[in-house]
Amino acid sequence: MAHLTYTDLTRTQQLLLDAAEKAMASSYAPYSKFNVGAGILTENDAVVTGANVENAAYGSTICGERSALVGAYAQGHRSVKAIAIIGRSEMGPAEKPVAPCGSCRQMLFEAAQGSKKNMEVIFSNTAKSDIIITTINDLLPYGFGPENL
Repeated sequence: MAHLTYTDLTRTQQLLLDAAEKAMASSYAPYSKFNVGAGILTENDAVVTGANVENAAYGSTICGERSALVGAYAQGHRSVKAIAIIGRSEMGPAEKPVAPCGSCRQMLFEAAQGSKKNMEVIFSNTAKSDIIITTINDLLPYGFGPENL
């Protein structure tokens, strides 16, 4: 996987990452102090964003990626082309690209199978100076989803 910078991205990828960055400002992370924003690009080029929301009952916490995906579904979008993820700590910027956790990878994998697309996944450090672009199939090569049922 190549490490890119913001200027290496297409205009659409930049807009998606910018939307994720804006969503990060709405994060509620009083426990981890780590804020994450995500932006999803739907099949009809709508951008739906989400941010992580933590809870004292940790299992009730939702990541930014899943927040964006749930929001897209709630708005009636069922086909997803891409997602961008960015994060930062209250103790300083994330130096490395912020990749989706295992639970998020699983939900994104299922969304990709439902979309019949190998979803593009863009993840960035806080400064947008270290960005990785890959696909959900590369992040979860032997995923289990609806096509396995």
